[in-house]
Amino acid sequence: MKFNSVDGSDFVLEETGSQPLKEVSDQEIDDIKAALANHGVAVFHHQTLSDTDFANFLSKLGELTFTEGEKHAPDEPRLNVVSNKGRKTPPRSVFHTDTSYVKKTPAFTALKIIDCPASGGETLFTSQYRAYDELDDTLKQELKNSEVLHQVTGINQDEHQLSETETWHPLFLTHPISGKKTIYLSTPERCVAIRNTSLGNEVIRKLYDYATEEQRIYRHSWQPGDVVIWDNRCTLHRADHSAVVGDRVFHRGMVI
Repeated sequence: MKFNSVDGSDFVLEETGSQPLKEVSDQEIDDIKAALANHGVAVFHHQTLSDTDFANFLSKLGELTFTEGEKHAPDEPRLNVVSNKGRKTPPRSVFHTDTSYVKKTPAFTALKIIDCPASGGETLFTSQYRAYDELDDTLKQELKNSEVLHQVTGINQDEHQLSETETWHPLFLTHPISGKKTIYLSTPERCVAIRNTSLGNEVIRKLYDYATEEQRIYRHSWQPGDVVIWDNRCTLHRADHSAVVGDRVFHRGMVI
């Protein structure tokens, strides 16, 4: 499996061989995991996957997980639907990492395009490896043992009885595959407290704003047949709903 950098990005790779994901070998699965762990985002074009094919492929990356309270895909309960259909106002989206309020967080998230908008609707990514590498050394030292409390947002807890709603995670995470250091944060609405530092909670917002500065952002413009996979441990992502024309629908799968 061959990957090239996308638009000179240091963390977004594009698979160039049009390899059908439903036919990948064990070695190619290892190649994908390594690409994600070392860079962050992988783009696969020209895919013709059924939902079952998609879920089966993801299960080769690891155990599938599902965010409690999400809507299942019609014919595949291992996937959920991400859609702007039937909405009077655009969905709200901020930079985040998926389902970070549980102890066993998603390692990988993947989106398969179902309905591609005529224009707009990009997905934006930032590299948390790069954010850590460029962070001031004094701040790194001050925060080296810090942990952040992640809490659930965006799910009606009266309607859905969640088994987990909050947990502490290291602020600086060592990736288990690459060995690289990354800033592990989500939106400050979800990251509500920090400990093991003399700095107050306001440092969370400052780090988040720093990590999502424009020069660190890659925008993925969707095409029919696209599948995009990212590593939640070393990236943040958000959808841009500001200028979407047409339906924007995905099926999403996540791997612990």
